Amino acid sequence: MSTPLKVVAVSGGTSRPSRTLALTEAILGELGQHLVIDTHLIELGNIARPLGSALWRKELPETVEHELRLIESADLLVVAAPVYRGTYPGLFKHLFDLVGQDALVNTPVLLAATGGSERHALVLDHQLRPLFSFFQSLTLPIGVYASETDFTDYRIVNAALQSRIELAAARAARLFADQAHALRKIA
Repeated sequence: MSTPLKVVAVSGGTSRPSRTLALTEAILGELGQHLVIDTHLIELGNIARPLGSALWRKELPETVEHELRLIESADLLVVAAPVYRGTYPGLFKHLFDLVGQDALVNTPVLLAATGGSERHALVLDHQLRPLFSFFQSLTLPIGVYASETDFTDYRIVNAALQSRIELAAARAARLFADQAHALRKIA
């Protein structure tokens, strides 16, 4: 039996219910169809106040510090952000400002975002991908963007979006299957 892959997901919305959270949970669910995973979901809204009041990592309470350590030790990150005024929210960025600069080197990151319309879909490539390039993370080629019309009552209703989630998860799974195969070959 293989060891579960440690998947940490960050849902960057601060409200509940949330389309960003619904998208994050759908991606985690689909990853679980392809991989043996142990998941941890971080909802930004749950840590927003203590996170926002800290200028430095040493000022964080242990609960938020624990979440940062989980992000830094993930085998796979799923990062989903709502789009606000053309980019991810400042508090979302502040969370990643407190992550160790070298902690995410070579960590695979599946990018996702939600926005009011398709006009914001490029946030994946023009905002999120550069953020994780700074960390020298391995951003996966297939990201997932969802707009307001893809949801009804915070549930995904668009078949094209569901197909994109399935494709992103399948491609992510192949990456880990290839790594496991390469490790078996070396041993």
